[in-house]
Formats: sequence, C-alpha cells, structure tokens
Amino acid sequence: MKSIRNFCIIAHIDHGKSTLADRLLEITHTIDKRDMKAQLLDTMDIEQERGITIKLQPVRMDWKNHQLNLIDTPGHADFTYEVSRSLKAVEGAILVVDATQGIEAQTLANVYLALESNLTIIPVLNKIDLPAADVERIKNELENVLSIPREEVIEISAKEGTNCEAVLDAVIERIPPPQPLPDIEEHEMKALIFDSVFDTYRGVVIYVRNFNGEIRKGDRLKLLRAGCDFEALEVGCFKPKYSPTAAIHNGEIGYIVTGLKSVRDARVGETVWKKIKHGNNIEAAPTPLPGYKKVTPFVFAGVFCTEADDYPTLRDALGKLSLNDASLTFEPEQSGALGFGFRVGFLGLLHMEIVQERLEREYNLDLIVTAPSVKYEIVKMTGEMIPISNPSELPDSGSYVEIKEPWVKVEIVTPKEYLGGVLELVTKRRGLQKNLSFLDTNRALVDYEIPLASIVTDFYDKLKNITSGYASLNYEHLDFRPGDLVRLDVLVAGEKVDALSFITHRSEARGVGMQLCAKLKEIIPRANFVIPIQAAIGAQVIARETISAYRKDVTGYLYGGDVTRKNKLLDKQKKGKKRMKKFGKVNLPQEAFLAVLKKD
Repeated sequence: MKSIRNFCIIAHIDHGKSTLADRLLEITHTIDKRDMKAQLLDTMDIEQERGITIKLQPVRMDWKNHQLNLIDTPGHADFTYEVSRSLKAVEGAILVVDATQGIEAQTLANVYLALESNLTIIPVLNKIDLPAADVERIKNELENVLSIPREEVIEISAKEGTNCEAVLDAVIERIPPPQPLPDIEEHEMKALIFDSVFDTYRGVVIYVRNFNGEIRKGDRLKLLRAGCDFEALEVGCFKPKYSPTAAIHNGEIGYIVTGLKSVRDARVGETVWKKIKHGNNIEAAPTPLPGYKKVTPFVFAGVFCTEADDYPTLRDALGKLSLNDASLTFEPEQSGALGFGFRVGFLGLLHMEIVQERLEREYNLDLIVTAPSVKYEIVKMTGEMIPISNPSELPDSGSYVEIKEPWVKVEIVTPKEYLGGVLELVTKRRGLQKNLSFLDTNRALVDYEIPLASIVTDFYDKLKNITSGYASLNYEHLDFRPGDLVRLDVLVAGEKVDALSFITHRSEARGVGMQLCAKLKEIIPRANFVIPIQAAIGAQVIARETISAYRKDVTGYLYGGDVTRKNKLLDKQKKGKKRMKKFGKVNLPQEAFLAVLKKD
C-alpha cells in the first residue's frame, strides 16, 4: 500500500482538467503515442463535442515505481454527487485553476467537497502559456480565498506539456498512501462503489475502491444496502480500458463484472462486502461504509414523440439509458395536446440536455420536450405529505394545507462592474441574499438562497447576458419551504393544454401569464377562425390574447346594387366562422412549449 496513490482531478468547466489528464497519460506511457487523442478519458461523442466531462473515468498509471490511480471527475453542478463519491475513494485531489480566469464558483464548491473529505489538495495553475495569464494575481486569490500557500502552487501548461512531470512528483510526495479505516474489522472485505455502468454482454460493471482485504475472480460478494449477492465474474484495473488482473488488493481502485441486470442494483455509494475467515470470528451483521445517499432527480419534464408511432421506441430507449444512469427516472404520461409520452426526472438542465440529445442521436427520435419543472411537496388536510413532479397532479385548492417548493443555495462569482445587475436579477427571482464578499479588487462572490424553480429555466442565460459571459454559477440543494404557490393553466381555443401548465408564485402569476399569452400569440399560426389564448388560475382568467382569423373578401366580386346584398354575404361568412370555431382544432408548434422557458 505504501506505493499506491489514489487521487482525482477537480476543476471548474473548461479550466483544462481533461487536457491535464491527457498529458499525464502520455508522460507515464499509459497510452501509446499512436493511440493518443485529445480528451481521451471523455469517451462519449457529446463530451468530445461540448468539451466537458459528463461521466467520470478512472485510470491506473505507473510513475517512479508507484501505482497512481486517477479519477477524472465531471465539472458541472448537476453531477456534484458523482464528484463527492469519487472524493470518498481517494486521498488527494489536484485542483486545476485557469491562469486567465482564476477561482470560479464550481472551483469553490469542489474545494469545499475535498476539504470535507479531508483530502490533500495539490493546486495547479494551468494555461500559463496564454498571453492573458495573470499568474501572480491568481496565486494571491488562492492564498487569500482558499488559504493555499503560493509556494505550493504548480505552474503548468497542460496543452504544451510544460512542467506536468512536477504534478506527478507532487502526487507521490504530498498525497499519503491509502490508510485503513478504523471501523473495518480484519475479518471482512469492504469496498466503496463510486460508479457503475451497464455492459450489454456482461451486465453491470461496478467501479470500486477497496478498503480492506482483496477481491478475486469467483468471490461471492454482497451489496450491503441492496441486500443482494453476486459472483465476481472478472476483476481488474483501468488502463484506461478494462485490464483483467488477479485481484483488487487493499487500497487499490478497480472494476468488478457482476452480471447484475441494472445499475439500480449497484448504486453509487453502495458498499461491497465479503466475509474473510479469521480464526472462528465471522462478521454476522456487517455495517455499510458511511455516506451513502440515494440520488433523486430535482428537475422534471415531459418527453413526447412528434410521431405517435415512435412511442414504443422512446420507451425502449429510456429503458436502455436508465440501465447506465441510475439517476434517470421516467413514468408514462398522457397529454391531450401531445398524446402519449413520459415524465422524465433529471439532475438538472444539463443532464436534461444530454439525455435529449442522446435520445435523438442514438435512437433517431424526433422529440418534443416540455418546459422543465421541479418537484413540490403537498401537505394535505390529514397531514400526509405527497410529492408531485407534474403541475397537472396538483389537487384542488381546498384539499391541501400548503405547497412546499425546493430551495437552493447559489454561489455566483462575477466581476464587480456587473454586480448591480446580478443582484437585481437574483432579487427579482425571489432570492434572499446571505453574503457578499470580494475575492480580489475586481471580482465579487455573492451567496443567495433562491427557489430552484427560479433558476431551472432561463436564469443561467440571463446571468451570462448581464455579465457578458464572465459570471459563474454553482448551486446546492437546501430544503423544501412553504410558499404562496398556484398552478397557472393555459387555454388555447377554450381547451386547457396540460403541457403548458406550470406552478408559480402568486405574486408573479399575472405578469408571467400576460407575457406567456403574448408569446404564444406570436408563435401559434393563424387559422380561419378566432383563437383565444387565456392564462387562468382555477376558474379565474388573469390574462388573454386573441389571434384574429383569416378573412376572405367574400364581397369582392360585387359591382353594385343594394347594401343588403353585401350584408347578406358577410352574415353568411360570420355563421360559417362560428361553426369552424366550434369544431376547429389548433396545432401547437414545438416553439409554443419552449415559450414557457422564458419568463421575462
């Protein structure tokens, strides 16, 4: 164990985390030069195109007679739980900071996670080769904000490969070798699952950090929280592809082929356990490793096919995606306007975008995705708490006591010249300011508590617009709090469109309803009959717009005569339009459902 070093790389998005991982693989000759490519550990096409890490990826490297186990983690707030489990599997973390941008919101969040796990942090200043790099200013930031001594900071250029060997040397020198956990007995093997994937031919493959004993092929293992047993069909390490080995020894990171049929059976944070005979003492009631938490989605949206015949394909596609993503939930949903589809739960907006893109790419589906909403809790008259994820599930106002909505803690890092606009934006979205501090003379850190529903739609886009793209955002979930919330329904031609309904604060309902009706008037095409668009709370209509009908000039061929001839034709046309209004149907384009995303 003395020659093992387990560490991960944490950073804000686009600070060069994956590029540094590439250089480390090259330097340690883990990957042949001919097989090397940019962002090698980002294995998904979407990751390569977007330049972000969505799925963590472990790899084993050898450097100066030491075994280095690296976990490349995602950098977006939607995947914070995945990052936190990765931190539990290692003893150290490389913190990558962009020399041109400095500390960002996600940088702070990841550092706090690492400190909570008592990890050794190695600060790395990347992109020093760029003309805009300000090394001394960023070092001062690290020292003042994170209390990291400036002499510990390693200056590198991951793109050019400058000084990257010093990072590997620092991993060996500063990060301690794996230490046994005090609450693990000698007669038991325990390992932590920090990720799992589904393989079509071999079932679930779990990624584990072993804390005691060893795991060999053929061992009978148990998942303590799920309570299921399985046989280790294969064990090995990551090079970065699967590389079978004789065993996963104490302190090592590796994979186990389980043969299980769903990743829901082997969730992230689960404990793998095995009895080890030690004299006559055999563990009777093993205790799982601490920190396990079931990942629950917070953002929900309806997913429908534009062609009704594609519904079975969508159902199968969601089922296959959920095999690899335990945080993805879905259940059937029916809409009068859109037909049959699914209510799908996501970790956040980025997670939703990724899933939608994969469905359209990999399964050739043409989808309509409704505006995202969040999960609410309804307190009924009996005191029973009912969670709802679809606004249409909200019961009548007299049948419940209150509605609770999720609140989040938001950290925003912004240049000080944009501070006023940022504070105005957050305050308009019902945000409560908790703290305001300055990282340096040019940048401010704002802490707010705000309803999750206020930031899941267009908040990030507006923040970027206000700050010219310089602000960064991070959020974490707090709790559910009661609020004066109502369901705003949209009626088109007198028919309620469930997919356009959403829950909002009563104080914002009238303004939001008027804006939504105005947008729908621009989007919905005209017909041969009048189309009224209404926003209503229950039976009370609070906003209305009207799309006028096409009107044929039925009197154009008249060349004279009494005015009654003209009135007769106009009355006949009016009766026909009244009949068309009664039987006419309105086709809603995809843009109508996206209009809900922009509230102001």
